[in-house]
Amino acid sequence: MDEIAKIKQRIVRKAVEFETGGFKPTNSTSESWIGKVYLYKTDEEIPKDKDGNLMIPLIQLCLDDIETIPKVLSETRVITVFISEELPMDLASNGNNWLIREYTKSDKLIIKDLNNPISGLKPFPLKPIKIEEDYPVWDGGGLTSEMEDEIIKLEKSGVIEDYYDIVENQYGHKLGGYPSFCQPGVYFGDDFEFVFQVASDDKVGLNIVDSGTIFFAKNLKTGDWNFYCDFY
Repeated sequence: MDEIAKIKQRIVRKAVEFETGGFKPTNSTSESWIGKVYLYKTDEEIPKDKDGNLMIPLIQLCLDDIETIPKVLSETRVITVFISEELPMDLASNGNNWLIREYTKSDKLIIKDLNNPISGLKPFPLKPIKIEEDYPVWDGGGLTSEMEDEIIKLEKSGVIEDYYDIVENQYGHKLGGYPSFCQPGVYFGDDFEFVFQVASDDKVGLNIVDSGTIFFAKNLKTGDWNFYCDFY
């Protein structure tokens, strides 16, 4: 195995990309959506932000039929996310102008037709597509300093011209793999692991500040969630 193949083997991860629309929805309890959330516990409604305003239903991820999921979600069946009109501009814990709800396989969920009239998002079902190879972005995306040094040596020796000549990071709505930072990456915190991301989407009418992306990371020990967004 040559040097390039060895490096790629050490850093590659599998992931799932979500394609927006393009197929007839089933509106079932196992379907993922963007711009819409319809799975709730009996006593749950659309949450409100700190100012008492209804949040915007952002995404509903159903993991029943997805083979490749992060280990930290091994007991998770459904994730729903709501955001405030005013997004946090730095790392933010759950409930700070955004809210994630995570349901296990034992939770009883029902379908509710709940909407926020000021959402502005056009809902679409999401189709999961398996990604066999996802790689970190160069600046803060998951490479160790040792791995960066090895890649720089290959560049200096002329084996490769550039890191992105041999790898690709999959952008868009994604579960698992590596975060697709627009700017230099952020450290989510001790024991936090990147889990999924939601990207700006013209079809949905979703523009995250300036063609940006929202990232969600979960703490491996406590189960807490962190939010971060960056943009161009």
